[in-house]
Amino acid sequence: MYQPVKIAPSILSADFMNLGRDIRMIEEGGAAFVHIDVMDGHFVPNLTMGVPLLKQLKPATNLLCDVHLMIDNPLDELPWFIDAGADLLNVHVEALDEADLKRAVAQIHEAGLLAAAALKPKTPASALSPVIAELDMALVMSVEPGFSGQSYIAGSDLKVAEVVQMARAAGNEELLIQVDGGIGLATAPLVAAAGADVLVCGNAVFKADDPRAAIGAVKDAADEARENALARGQWN
Repeated sequence: MYQPVKIAPSILSADFMNLGRDIRMIEEGGAAFVHIDVMDGHFVPNLTMGVPLLKQLKPATNLLCDVHLMIDNPLDELPWFIDAGADLLNVHVEALDEADLKRAVAQIHEAGLLAAAALKPKTPASALSPVIAELDMALVMSVEPGFSGQSYIAGSDLKVAEVVQMARAAGNEELLIQVDGGIGLATAPLVAAAGADVLVCGNAVFKADDPRAAIGAVKDAADEARENALARGQWN
């Protein structure tokens, strides 16, 4: 919270026949993370990338590898992604009960990685309560997870603001708040003004005529909205 916005392009929207080129483009464009969407075809109705891709991607980039686990059994698979080179592992609260959610966060930290927890659009922010004091990042999904290219769900910024207040109350002022889904020039300012720090962009970056410039444009729009919100005392 309260820091310059970071962009995390989602390679789900990249050209997989030219993935190395696309990773270099987002590095040159100033991305802070590379967002890797792992889907198992059960937790969400799609099947995407996994451990083999992460193992090859990790040595090919200086960006932090932000792995978003949209899977039914994260506790079973955390060791796979830890060994494959993830820098940040993001588990969904809907896939775990409270005890297992705490166990997952502890396991990620014990491995020396950053720990995050994600919320589907219909899941209340309060579901983060058991672990919010220990998290490095919280992810607010602004679309239903499963497919790229969806439109932003109006009102997602309100959940971002709620997570900001929860983190403050828990004493976790360093918590990063990430938003994923339909983020581009029009929506980035909404969530950044509400307190989002990390913006996942898929089509807004990789389908742009100039992905490098697109990263800068989204970041600039978000940073301006954040600065205006701070000047208005919106987060006081």
